[in-house]
Amino acid sequence: MAARQEVTAWRPRVRGVTEVFHAHFTEYAYPMHVHDAWTLLIVDDGAVRYDLERHEHGTPHDTVTLLPPHVPHNGAPATPHGFRKRVVYLDASVLGEDLIGAAVDGPDLRDALLRRRVGQLHTALARPGDELEAESRLTFVAEHLRARLDERLRPAGRDARDPALARRLRELLDARVTDGVTLEEAARLLHAHPAHLVRAFSGAYGIAPHQYLTSRRVGRARRLLLDGLPPGEVATTAGFFDQAHLTRHFRRLVGVPPGRYRSSAR
Repeated sequence: MAARQEVTAWRPRVRGVTEVFHAHFTEYAYPMHVHDAWTLLIVDDGAVRYDLERHEHGTPHDTVTLLPPHVPHNGAPATPHGFRKRVVYLDASVLGEDLIGAAVDGPDLRDALLRRRVGQLHTALARPGDELEAESRLTFVAEHLRARLDERLRPAGRDARDPALARRLRELLDARVTDGVTLEEAARLLHAHPAHLVRAFSGAYGIAPHQYLTSRRVGRARRLLLDGLPPGEVATTAGFFDQAHLTRHFRRLVGVPPGRYRSSAR
């Protein structure tokens, strides 16, 4: 079977939804990366296998998968014919960061009602003029997700396992997504040895600082492309050296080059 890569992406005018992404991949595998939004995923055909927080997971078609922001994950087809997926990216106004730990503990939800509601949300998001319906359906989905995650919340203090130094470096990277920061400068600002800084970050988040920063830049590039900006302008605006630099990382993390992603926007 020839490799297939079909994608459609758009940014709906619905508060709380940063992007909608539909894709059909047969052979493409995502490397480890992060998002700055919640990733709400359903698979319509085939299955995806992925690693989250160093544990392997799978997404059969009757499952709703919720991947939290800032936590590295990858993804690859779990069946010979690949997978067809629909994704909604949700910002923190929909699901707070206090639920990240619960989502890491169990990102795959076997819930027929929730699965149906997420499908209905996608249908509404794809219809211009139905923003009110989409907002209403998103409210029900978010309420359902919060209820499921609240059931698993552990006692306060679970976040103490995250080293303070790693968290401070992540905050610095988040503040310098476009301009970037050298390891030497980060070590000076955070009063830590560069090697210790990298070990602390990689140990806490399962991804190297440079991989995290690249993921954030690709996420920004996706939004700019959906706004209609040309790839050359997007590259420098998102923090890449040039268009070739953007294309190399964008294709690796998204599966298609920036120009094709932009032309797929609705």
